[in-house]
Formats: sequence, structure tokens, C-alpha cells
Amino acid sequence: MGTRQSTSSAKPPASSTVRSWSARKIAAATLQTIERTRAFSDDVFDHITKDLVVSERDRHLAFELVYGVLRHYLTLDWRLDQVSRKPMVRLPLTVATTLRVAAYQLLYLDRIPPSAAVNEAVQLIRKQPGHNWSGFVNAVLRNLLRQPAPPMPDPAVDATSSLSIRYACPPWLVERWRQSFGLTQAERLCQQSLDIPPLTIRTNVLRCSRSALLNRLHSEGIPAQETTVSPVGLTLDKFGNPGQLSALKDGWCYVEDEAAQLIPLLLEPQPADRVLDACAAPGGKTTHLAQLMKNQGTIVALDRHQGRLDRLVSNCARLGISIVQPVHYDLTASSGHGRTNDGSKTPHTIPDVLAQPFDRILVDAPCSGLGILRRHPEGKLIKALSTIQHAQTLQREILGRVCDLLRPGGILVYSACSVEPEETTEILTDFCQKHPEFYQESVTPWVPAAGQSLITDPGHLCTAFQTLNMDGFFACRLKKAE
Repeated sequence: MGTRQSTSSAKPPASSTVRSWSARKIAAATLQTIERTRAFSDDVFDHITKDLVVSERDRHLAFELVYGVLRHYLTLDWRLDQVSRKPMVRLPLTVATTLRVAAYQLLYLDRIPPSAAVNEAVQLIRKQPGHNWSGFVNAVLRNLLRQPAPPMPDPAVDATSSLSIRYACPPWLVERWRQSFGLTQAERLCQQSLDIPPLTIRTNVLRCSRSALLNRLHSEGIPAQETTVSPVGLTLDKFGNPGQLSALKDGWCYVEDEAAQLIPLLLEPQPADRVLDACAAPGGKTTHLAQLMKNQGTIVALDRHQGRLDRLVSNCARLGISIVQPVHYDLTASSGHGRTNDGSKTPHTIPDVLAQPFDRILVDAPCSGLGILRRHPEGKLIKALSTIQHAQTLQREILGRVCDLLRPGGILVYSACSVEPEETTEILTDFCQKHPEFYQESVTPWVPAAGQSLITDPGHLCTAFQTLNMDGFFACRLKKAE
């Protein structure tokens, strides 16, 4: 799973005393905060809007603007650079953000009149303190409307630049994907980064069946259909804020992508098993494991972030799960206290609960998150090669710690929302070389029939490079010798 940054500094500007903001002002503030704090877009958006009076219509538009700009960021800058006397990288952040929000409306949203997009941008930048950039913003946007779109870079001349501009992916990442997977697969990954992910939920079978949940949604006028591979998933059509779902509030379901729903199946936990979820919060896979165990046995759920662990506890309560034991602990350190991204201390003294061996262990590892760019498009801006390298270090440390906690004959499943070799096949090869008592098992028996195409030759699960509309996950299954 990707690593979240703190949103403690993701506060509205001083003018937040005004209780009502326009959709474009919310979008601009959110985008500026993301660039300054490197935090997740959904966290920042929720933090900025929590104390504002926002209509559902404006909230929806603001959300669309934030995610649209993030998905098409590099393409927007490329188009704006063609019509501006100043390059985007040299503009103040407030000016550049205002231009991007307006340009996204002009280039991608047919339902918004161009005059409204331009006028709102001019009014928004005019209210900013300091130099008056309203004339400049107006001129750039009028040029964007008047001048024809320039031709995209020729892929025959520079394939990396062509894919980067066309799909708004950073050149370093496009080049990596070309080198690792070839041009065709690299383009597919770039295309997927622009996809708008579906709203997918997982049935809480402790409370109801999938068919009962589907019938409830239909009775409430909510269109939905069964997922293709996951036996407990449903995809909802054109539904707004999932937090408003009555079935979600009643604990009948959990919001989770279909790819993530496949990971716990590979561990095959049994009722009465003793299971460790090594990187558990906020509890998606933890609660799915509990469902598979029929809420019998024990799941020890570790996480280094107390705030996210609190969300896990809340999710377990909502879903009626009682076998999860949350533990605030950092597997990447051995003594003293560490400090998490949110500034809180994480205890490193080994908890007593880890003294007894586990039957099964899930390591849904902290990772680069490059397999879920469609869901977190801010990753196109804030991630770099160092993100992958840092994630690999954490993954190696966590696997090295948990391997001794598994009983002989026990099962370990490793997963990541990334398809980068350093975080998937390479980390697996390195681990097995250092720990020859572990051997790989093909995941084939535990993947539903409709998902067999997601299994690679070595027997790993890889949900990228496919047409099933899932996030990009990798997973493998390891068994410890008797």
C-alpha cells in the first residue's frame, strides 16, 4: 500500500473564516496544498472542506477539478506553455494553479461555458494579495481558446516525450516503464493513469450476502453490478459520496477496489487461525481476512500510524468484527521510538503479542503506490525514483522481521500496489535467497476462474496490463518449510 503523508499543514488559508467557498476556490486551495505538503489528494480535500459550507453540486465540481488537474497536469502545463510568455514553472504557485484549473475546464469539461471558466479564474486571482495577475491570466486563457492545439510530439522521434505529454506521465516514469515492460505495455500503464476508477465495494458477508446487498442497492435506486473476478464485490454506477451509502453506514460493505479484494483470498485464512496483518491500517484487508475466518480466531493488526489504526478500529466496529487486536508498532525499528509522518511517536518495544508464532502472515507492504495512479493522480507530481528505493528498503526490513514470526508450514502473502520490479519480483528473489526456508507457491488455486489471466508465469498475481478495470497490484504466496 502507498505511504500517506500528514495533512496537519493542509489548512485553508487565512480567509477560511468565510464559511462558503466556490468550487474553483476549493480546487485551487487543495491543489496548492498538495504541492506544498506532498499529501494525498483525498486527505487534503477532506481537510480543507470539513469546516466549509459547500453544496453537493459545488463539492462534486471541486472534486472533479482537483482530480482532473492532477490527472492531466503535465499536458495542461504543456498546452499553457504554448500560449504564455512566461513558462509555467516560473509562475507563482497561485497563478499557475489558477491557470491549470481554468485550462482543465476549457479543454476537458464541455458542460462549463468557456466564458465562465475564464471569468471565474480572473476573479479568483484578482482577490489574491500582492501583484495583480488578473490581466496575465485573462490573456493566457483567451490565447488558449483562440489558438489551435499544437501537434503532439512525434512518437517516432521521441517515444518517451510523446507518451509523457499525451498521458501526462512524468518522463522519468515513462522511460522506466519502457525499459522494464516495453513500449506497448508502457503506453497501457500511461493510459490507465488517466482512467477514472469505479466505485467498488466489498460485501461484508458477516452481515449479508452479495445478492442481498445488490438487492438493497437496487431498492434504493442505486445501479450496481457484480464484479468480474472478486466473489464479494459490487461496482456502483454514477454514485456520489460513498459515505452517504446507507449500506456502508450499516456495516453491510466496505469501499475497496476489486484488485485489493483478491489479496486476502491468497492467504486462505481458516477459522481459529492466528493471523498477522503486518501493515494493517486502515483495515481493508484486515476486515476481509476476518470475514474469511467467519470472525473466529485471532488477527493481530500492526501499524506504525496511530491515527490510521484508529480508523481500523472504527471500521471493525462498523462491520461487526471482534477478532482483530490492533497494535501500534513499527516493524522497521527495534528499539526506542520512531516518529511517523504525522509527528506522533511509534513504540518499537516488541509487543508480547508477537511472542507466539502465527499460522499466516499478510504483508501488504508500504510501497511507491505507482499501481494506483488513477486513484491517486497526485503521485504523478510528488513521486520520484527515490520513492521506489525508499519503499524497497522498508519492504525488505518488514519481510526480514516477520519471517521469524511465522510457524513452520505457515503461509506468508506479500502484496504491493505497484508493479515496479524493485518492489515485486526483485524483492521476492532477494528474500528467498536470504531465507531458503521459504519457497514460492503459485497463486492459481486461490484466484477465481474469471481472474486466471491475471496470473503470471512464475505464479504471481499481477492486476496491471489488463482490461478488467482494476488497480495495479502484485501479490505472491510463500510457504515456510516444516
